[in-house]
Amino acid sequence: MPVTARRLPRTLAFHKPYDVLPCFTDPDGRHTLSRYIEVPDVYPAGRLDRDSEGLLLLTSDGTLAHRITDPRHLLAKVYLVQVERVPDAAALNRLETGVLLGGRRTRPAEARLLEEPLYLPDRPVPIRFRKHVPTAWLELTLREGMNRQVRRMTAAVGHPTLRLVRIKIGPIALGDLQPGQWRELTKREVAQIFHSA
Repeated sequence: MPVTARRLPRTLAFHKPYDVLPCFTDPDGRHTLSRYIEVPDVYPAGRLDRDSEGLLLLTSDGTLAHRITDPRHLLAKVYLVQVERVPDAAALNRLETGVLLGGRRTRPAEARLLEEPLYLPDRPVPIRFRKHVPTAWLELTLREGMNRQVRRMTAAVGHPTLRLVRIKIGPIALGDLQPGQWRELTKREVAQIFHSA
């Protein structure tokens, strides 16, 4: 009987656009990953909600997926977050020390106010604009993945999220990938994820 060659695991870094579901099929016909990725047997390692953008890792390696998604491994995930109004030091401190969400306190995070506007690709649906309500950008680093955690945390401290872009997962950065583009990770990059988790 012929021996079937075993496929080597593949891992992709993908810039998920706004309004794309983080899965390959949808019974309601909404945009999914299948519109952009035709690589067989890779699946998202974690989530990035439909209304969020940025870095999503997909892999055919179950052990690696577990490393990325299991909060026990404390793999840092970095987000750029546009919020309503300019957070003061007290709001940033609350984000960093932990916010109570659904009876559970979030883990310590890193939150920093960004002084300069950031270059990001235009979003197909502009954020809501309110003439008398300023906005600000934060860089937020989390080491857990509760459902819609960033949005819930910023809302809890009085600064609702308007736009959310994940720019880094562990050592892997979004870099210059444009919305809808993907690239394959090198063996070295995959090893770095295992090392940093």
